[in-house]
Amino acid sequence: MKVLIVEDEKPAAERLAKLLSGLRDDIEIADVIDSVDAAVIWLREFGMPGLIFMDIQLADGLCFDIFRKIRVGAPVIFTTAFDQYALRAFEVNSIDYLLKPIDSDALRQAMDKYNDLRTIFTPFTYDALAVLQHALQSPRYRERFLVKQGSALHYVSVGDVAYFYAEEGVNFIRHKGGGRYITELNLEEVERRIDPHLFFRVNRKVITHIRSIRSIENYFNGRLILSLIPGFDSSVIVSRERVGKFKEWLGK
Repeated sequence: MKVLIVEDEKPAAERLAKLLSGLRDDIEIADVIDSVDAAVIWLREFGMPGLIFMDIQLADGLCFDIFRKIRVGAPVIFTTAFDQYALRAFEVNSIDYLLKPIDSDALRQAMDKYNDLRTIFTPFTYDALAVLQHALQSPRYRERFLVKQGSALHYVSVGDVAYFYAEEGVNFIRHKGGGRYITELNLEEVERRIDPHLFFRVNRKVITHIRSIRSIENYFNGRLILSLIPGFDSSVIVSRERVGKFKEWLGK
């Protein structure tokens, strides 16, 4: 398997090549490139390797410029000393993102991921790579939540959650069967970990599942009032600034 290393720090490139050689006998380091322009020229002349390891900050700019200048049809594992580029990395052909100094175990896991995905998408076409990229970008949401009931710990499957709510500084999960459980996660943390197609935060205190909405009525000052299943102890008002997004969410 041909591997191209795009890296402007010679010691880092040499270390990566050594680690790769120690992982697999069939790896051939096709070349080591140290700049955006040189990488573009190389790819145009020699075509796509099986895999590219790409540092983000290169001698003449950020590696993302490569993707603007040429259609990169190979999977990429990014290597960098900085983590602020992670989101941008997954906007292109990234299958992993390794922080320097690269750990041999992390590299092995990245290569295992590449091997697993390559068996699914063989031959490795650009269209297959786009499907792979979409799959990698798809977020993983919580499937269950750890809860307290007295001194005991249990879990609630996300499919059994009617809504989350906060009350007097305590965060609760209301089960669709009617029970309520204390959760250690606050609503901000919950909101980050649940599927936004199924749940919506209607105000500061309530995040509801779409199936738990019994009825919606207009309320004064441009707001909405909800009736939830199981019933909530007080009125559930969709705050005015959230009404537009709430209606959009309902229509998805």
